[in-house]
Amino acid sequence: MTDPVLPGATLGILGSGQLGRMLAQSARRMGYRVHTLSPATDSPTGQIADRETVAAYEDLDAIERFARGVDAVTFEFENISSAAADVAARHGPVRPRGEVLHLCQNRWREKHALTDAGLPTAPYEAVESLEALPAAIARLGTPCILKTAGFGYDGKGQARINTVDDAAAAWAAIGRGPAILEGVVDFAAELSVVAARGAAGDQVDFGVIENRHVDHILDVSIADAPLTDAQITRAREIAAAVMEAFDVVGVLCVELFLDQNGGLLVNELAPRPHNSGHLTIEACPSSQFDQQLRAVCGLPLGDTQRQRPTAMANLLGDLWAQGEPDWAAALSAPSVNLHLYGKAEPRPGRKMGHLTASAPDRDEAVRRVQAARAALVRPSNP
Repeated sequence: MTDPVLPGATLGILGSGQLGRMLAQSARRMGYRVHTLSPATDSPTGQIADRETVAAYEDLDAIERFARGVDAVTFEFENISSAAADVAARHGPVRPRGEVLHLCQNRWREKHALTDAGLPTAPYEAVESLEALPAAIARLGTPCILKTAGFGYDGKGQARINTVDDAAAAWAAIGRGPAILEGVVDFAAELSVVAARGAAGDQVDFGVIENRHVDHILDVSIADAPLTDAQITRAREIAAAVMEAFDVVGVLCVELFLDQNGGLLVNELAPRPHNSGHLTIEACPSSQFDQQLRAVCGLPLGDTQRQRPTAMANLLGDLWAQGEPDWAAALSAPSVNLHLYGKAEPRPGRKMGHLTASAPDRDEAVRRVQAARAALVRPSNP
């Protein structure tokens, strides 16, 4: 274990979206300087950072120059090459490790690593060509989902297959590249566990979060999913096992399915703070972004105990269709908090921000946050 990177030092963030922005906010609050690198300018993270470097992630010379100017490096999304992480690691700690990136940015590698670790997943088949797809469908059965092996998110790069006759269209829909075929899980709920692991192997998590999706995009997350004690324990055990097996230092989200029999299956991993964990900013003494900072810098992890029932609602660009949303109306409820990401152009499906609301119980928290989001939409002129 290396010496901790203490406040006053400079944190380097590869990536410059909203996750980097909120991590930078935590870092600035704790006295760190922040540098960010991405191909974008005036980015959500760059607006908060002390320095914004504009360069491609494939530009390893730029990555090396960037790493020389910071004291520790992390990343805010997983579609950064492990080669970039390896170059940065020549000059200081990179957390999580490049090997974790390499595993999690490809569904083949991720599924095989989970299976090797003895962790439960939906049934799957690796598929390298259209010619191999019908046999994989026959082995797995229908319905099933064809997913790109890499670089898919929010339902992108996925196609449902109901019969073998759908194979060619599904293969074309995902881009005709390496893929993974997964059996459809008859799930009762979608869940996540956001966990953190420190440089010394200490671990914490934020409990089990319930996630509700619309059109494959996360819509609402609610702290403290209504599960049995045994299910909660099992979900947390799975997250801890993933962190240990992959030797993660930092924050990682384990997305889970709760099946109709009450069992838990790992859906996907995200080796970074996660959309479903945004509610921890208001709900917990130390948020997922605080934990990422602490872990990356080798500091003790913070308190993750949920202080009050809290729910989060995503704000997509669709809300701007009638003009600027009515922020005052949404914030008329004192329990509601607004987070905007500094993105200049609202587009349908683009995550522009989120709301959180706290309440005496989780159902009321959901009602409040959904009511606040509904209040954002101005009535159209007659």
